Amino acid sequence: MPLVEHLRELRNRLAKGMLAITVVTVVAAFYSQQLMSFLMDPVPRCTDGLGESTGGACAVIAYTDLLSPFTTTVKVCLMAGIVVSSPFWLYQLWAFVAPGLHRHERRYTYWFVGAAVPLFVGGGWLAYTIMPISMRVLLGITPEGSANILPMDKILDFIVRMILIFGGAFELPLVLVMLNLAGAVTGRRMMGWWRGVVMGVFVFGAVATPTTDPIGMIALAGPIVVLYFLAVGFALLNDRRRARADRDTALDDDEASSLDLTPEPIGGVESVTTARALPEQATRDRVNGYDDVT
Repeated sequence: MPLVEHLRELRNRLAKGMLAITVVTVVAAFYSQQLMSFLMDPVPRCTDGLGESTGGACAVIAYTDLLSPFTTTVKVCLMAGIVVSSPFWLYQLWAFVAPGLHRHERRYTYWFVGAAVPLFVGGGWLAYTIMPISMRVLLGITPEGSANILPMDKILDFIVRMILIFGGAFELPLVLVMLNLAGAVTGRRMMGWWRGVVMGVFVFGAVATPTTDPIGMIALAGPIVVLYFLAVGFALLNDRRRARADRDTALDDDEASSLDLTPEPIGGVESVTTARALPEQATRDRVNGYDDVT
């Protein structure tokens, strides 16, 4: 298609995706109270006063200005609309890109999406599960006699950030698998990185999770390390399969293939001395004073 037709199709695909997000957002507005309760569940709320007697290990959820209830509700409904309608608008983007891909590229994309979605959902579920522990640890630092009053929009930002961090971190092994399938990195090289990767993952877990206890760090770093070694195992099996299909793939870029330097017999002396230097003439007749070879 010409460029104008491509732009028109892109516009139609984006319009369909935006329409799906809008419809789901409107439907989610009728369940806004349930959504707000779901997001507030990880927060340990104070049932008696402001929690001064317990050292501030709980919090009171509040709205800081007049428009906060409305803006927070709209933000929650819009987030629900984007998440729930994601299969539809992701399909629209895929339908726009897919005609330009080869068949094997489409097959790899199906496998990538089929593995990426469960990994991201698993990371988000793990973040939501350990979030009450993380919040208790953070609120437990509050000095005696003080109270915690948390704005709802801050809680929403914290929850979304934690889910995105955990879900995105769970995609790291899948990226390594795709690099191995593309031939950019080998399983043996990935295995040689394991010390640095384990150290880096635990450092990332300590920085990404805002808690001061090792629970959040281990909860994030432990599954990623396990997934990393699973990716290494897959890469080693894939390299072995590739080596059986083509032996030259096992060679390093700077390594030369083995050469057979065994000398071969070139025949007797008679065959060399009697060999003709010129092809045999078909006739001895001369044309304009020259034979046929000349």
